[in-house]
Amino acid sequence: MQMMKKIGRFLSSMQFAVILLVILAATCSAGSFIPQGQSYEWYAAQYSERTAALIRWLYLDDAFHSWWFVLISAFLCLNLLLCNLLRFPQLVRRCRREADPAQFFGGLAADGIADPGVFFAAMHFSGPKPAVTREGRERLFARRNLAGLWGAWTCHLGILLLIAGFSLGQLTKKEYTVYGVPGQTRQIGDTAFFLTIDDFTVGLREDDTVSQYTAEITVTEDPERSGRSEARRESAEISVNHPASLFGMKYYQNSTGWAAKVHITQNGQDLQDVVLCAGEYVPVENKPELVILLNAFYPDYVKDEGGMPKTASGQLRNPAYLYTVYYQGSVLGMNVLLQEEELTIDDYVVTFSEPQNYTLIQIKKDSFISLALAGGLLTMLGLFLAFYLLPAKACAEKAEDGSWRVTAEGSKGGAIFREQFLEAVRKAGGTAGVADRAEETEPTEKTGEAEETESTKKTVEAEVAESTKKTVRPK
Repeated sequence: MQMMKKIGRFLSSMQFAVILLVILAATCSAGSFIPQGQSYEWYAAQYSERTAALIRWLYLDDAFHSWWFVLISAFLCLNLLLCNLLRFPQLVRRCRREADPAQFFGGLAADGIADPGVFFAAMHFSGPKPAVTREGRERLFARRNLAGLWGAWTCHLGILLLIAGFSLGQLTKKEYTVYGVPGQTRQIGDTAFFLTIDDFTVGLREDDTVSQYTAEITVTEDPERSGRSEARRESAEISVNHPASLFGMKYYQNSTGWAAKVHITQNGQDLQDVVLCAGEYVPVENKPELVILLNAFYPDYVKDEGGMPKTASGQLRNPAYLYTVYYQGSVLGMNVLLQEEELTIDDYVVTFSEPQNYTLIQIKKDSFISLALAGGLLTMLGLFLAFYLLPAKACAEKAEDGSWRVTAEGSKGGAIFREQFLEAVRKAGGTAGVADRAEETEPTEKTGEAEETESTKKTVEAEVAESTKKTVRPK
């Protein structure tokens, strides 16, 4: 049983969290420096065969999906979860103690306050509540920013959700790519959804540079594949940096390129019409061993000094098509064909026409993106609570001569809080020195925060006494 407690304390400790974060940072760095998803041959060519074997053995070619990355993430989540579970009862007890006037013994103190209301206002406490001490003296008690005690706890919970959401998302997310020209419909990977490109426009500036790519798309669900009784359909407009969400998937306007219509005739008779994007090929309909590949398109075709094809501008002034013809897997010919020219292969004639831009759309499905988003928001909230809401409490007790004795305590921002206290005492007309509350202070439950020492208290007492001397007026 004792061993289990030790293991539990270690798993929830800060030391274990630091070790995990160092390992996680090292593995993320390795995954960033080493290109992911390449073959063994590629790594061997870039590094060496021994290094390539080590990369594959350590799963560094797919670091963020490896078993050890998942294990590290799981242990980090366990550490944060145990830490929060163990601290939760302590925080609840502390919040109750902070809100109880009977549990307040003060930190900084001063006598001779004429108007406690001015003191509370200067300390930014609102609505002090009346109470009575055990000796029957009148007391006013106020507290502020109690939610600040939950800053670190909330931040830990946010980081936990952020790591869990990111890790689960990386393990389960799916990515697809669909490209084509307006009017084409393509299946989205192996899903039951089909994407139709309704329209695609390229926005140009006055100097003919591209300002934006915009695609109008419609996604349709196939009822036979999905098992539904009827088809569902959703439409959206997407552009660069402005994605859309349809059927639980995110659609991004990724890039664009050129496409053209390929027209094939045989013995003067129309045989085949197909739109090819640059990089695509088409087998001839009645002779599949004959293949036409559209390598590239040049909207304003010229030749460079070495005689190689290039485009002088992005305008359609002199369109030309770089093609390759394959027959039974071997290259039959490769050349550049202008807009009005024909390519003759035995009985077949091939022409290219109607150049247009195609759109490339990237599609991502991450079921845990909302969990990661919630974690990020909670982390920001925790940082706000921890650094901007500084918990504090103050008390005023009425003395026999009618003056008030004030005490105040802030768990964070000690130096700033002392300055604020000194200023509030001065504004409230404090005339006496600071009382030493060391003898009256009762032992309290440790909260993990350092308490003020005697020397610190006496220093503050001297500061208050010095500041209040300047406001003393003879009665």
